[in-house]
Amino acid sequence: MQTRFAPEHLADPAMASSEAVIRKCVHCGFCTATCPTYVLLGDELDSPRGRIYLMKEMLENDRDPTPEVVKHIDRCLSCLSCMTTCPSGVNYMHLVDHARAYIAERYTRPWPDRFFRALLASLLPYPNRFRLALRLAKLARPLSAAIPSWSALKPLQAMLAIAPSRTPRPVPAIDAPVAGARGRVALMGGCAEPVLRPEFRAAAIRMLNRAGYDVAFAPGEGCCGALVHHMGREDGALAAARRNVDAWTRLIGERLDAIITTTSGCGTTIKDYGFMLRNDPSYAQKAATVSALAKDISEFLDQSGLPPARERGVKVAYHPACSLQHGQKVTEAPKRLLVAAGYQVQVPADAHLCCGSAGTYNILQPDIANQLGDRKVATLNRLSADVIATGNIGCAMQIGQRTETPVVHIVELLDWATGGPVPTALSHLQEGNSLCTD
Repeated sequence: MQTRFAPEHLADPAMASSEAVIRKCVHCGFCTATCPTYVLLGDELDSPRGRIYLMKEMLENDRDPTPEVVKHIDRCLSCLSCMTTCPSGVNYMHLVDHARAYIAERYTRPWPDRFFRALLASLLPYPNRFRLALRLAKLARPLSAAIPSWSALKPLQAMLAIAPSRTPRPVPAIDAPVAGARGRVALMGGCAEPVLRPEFRAAAIRMLNRAGYDVAFAPGEGCCGALVHHMGREDGALAAARRNVDAWTRLIGERLDAIITTTSGCGTTIKDYGFMLRNDPSYAQKAATVSALAKDISEFLDQSGLPPARERGVKVAYHPACSLQHGQKVTEAPKRLLVAAGYQVQVPADAHLCCGSAGTYNILQPDIANQLGDRKVATLNRLSADVIATGNIGCAMQIGQRTETPVVHIVELLDWATGGPVPTALSHLQEGNSLCTD
């Protein structure tokens, strides 16, 4: 696509990067077929091609964002399905991330929107605050019917609906060495996942130990920054990236084979730290090293080898998280591992489409997220599986609240098959069911 950015604008590295991305787009429209919001809404401006046009006009002409532009950019899930489809190699992720930061800097949102975004940014990245908020949400849920049905309050209704009925006991982030280790990995502690489903971390530690790896947690590590990054809060995202780069660099100096993530949304962001901090001379090289070491747990186990497994006779519906299949291009490893572990694996027909979780999207855009979630669960339920497996906490929560089928992390099933306990979500099957007997 032809561009006409002023030279003084291209002196800004972020603007120069976005201009290069836009020039790659040939407006072929292949992306529209795999864009969840376009498939759902049928509006060209809610497709990657339409959004690229809107972003080009805004950035190229140094215009303040209009409510119409903001509406369509906000509706983007950042699922990155368009990047998988695009034949021209358009890095839509970097372009829309820049546009979100540009909007955050130059657009004044209505005060309810500002309030809920600030609330999410102050709670979700901090496990203790988030845990307390969930307990308060449980108390407030009976009052949700009394909340006025104003569009400005939909995020509040969504938060109360999403909050689980119970807050699980946390699993501590304690280093777990193993005798005769073949290597050492850092396991990311995370923020939302250990609060909502701490059993994911416990299964990951057992699985990595069983595979022969010492597991270490980096002191000082925190949220990866993805949650605020996708809200356009660039300073907060970069601060989170620098903090984590510092924490993991200390471990790298003590020998580290990989930085493992069990939440694919985090993994996509960490693998992009090198790009995010490319213009910071104090962090560019360190960030690139961290990004190179980052691996999803399924990616790592597929490369390092799975310990001997026992077939469980369980039929698994695998839901590939967008951040894993589109963001990290990890597509076959999770399925390959599940099959190697003795599971019968099926994938829904719409596996390429987002479930509607997308970080804070199901709170800030609940109407679209609910439609996408219902659509995704309908295709998963048609598989009549014993369990649904995924690799991202957001997907697990979005799908889990819509189906009676248990939803687990892939690592829980791998842990079980190789000698670990029955996944918590499958504990109701433990007694009187041959699927769960050893």
